[in-house]
Amino acid sequence: MNAEGTVFIVDDNKDFRTSLCALIETAGWAAKTYGSAEDFLRTYDAKDPGCLVLDLKMPGMDGLQLQEKLVKEGIQIPVIMVSAHGNVEKAVRALQTGAVDFVRKPYEAEVLLDRVRHALRLDSERRQQDAERAVLAERFASLTPREFEVVQLLVAGKSPKEICYALRLSRKTVDVYRSHIMMKTHAASFADLVRMAHAHGIGKQQAAQ
Repeated sequence: MNAEGTVFIVDDNKDFRTSLCALIETAGWAAKTYGSAEDFLRTYDAKDPGCLVLDLKMPGMDGLQLQEKLVKEGIQIPVIMVSAHGNVEKAVRALQTGAVDFVRKPYEAEVLLDRVRHALRLDSERRQQDAERAVLAERFASLTPREFEVVQLLVAGKSPKEICYALRLSRKTVDVYRSHIMMKTHAASFADLVRMAHAHGIGKQQAAQ
């Protein structure tokens, strides 16, 4: 079975939608089809994993307009733009807007399936990264304001003595804070704590210097 996710197909050509849907399902993925961008927007839930195979030229809202609307609304579904009418300028615009690929009709089945496979993998990786960031955000949000100050100083490379001086705390108190921080963030080591802090956006400027 292929990677999880639904292939959303938006094309005003019914024959194209039907044939591509059959190809996608034969390859082991779920597929949903829409005859217009408006139909897609009415039912699509950004929480659903997958990718979008999108026709460039359609009545009403065209493919580029739909893609730009998704980007504006912060929806990060990978887009494969497909068109028999595409040109270099439109292909470049689609890619600059965030499309992962641009495929000309008529397409080769294996080529399109390869693009879909790549797009679904990108979506899966992005969702996993988002989930990891959410976990980190929750863990660091559990720190008290003082513990967060200690984290910032630790990640900046300050020694316990320097932290004591900066925050006017005793060494024992700093050690207690550090212990609480390691427990609340589930850090396995100090290096792990630094890695997680950087991933959460703490200390990046200091690390870059």
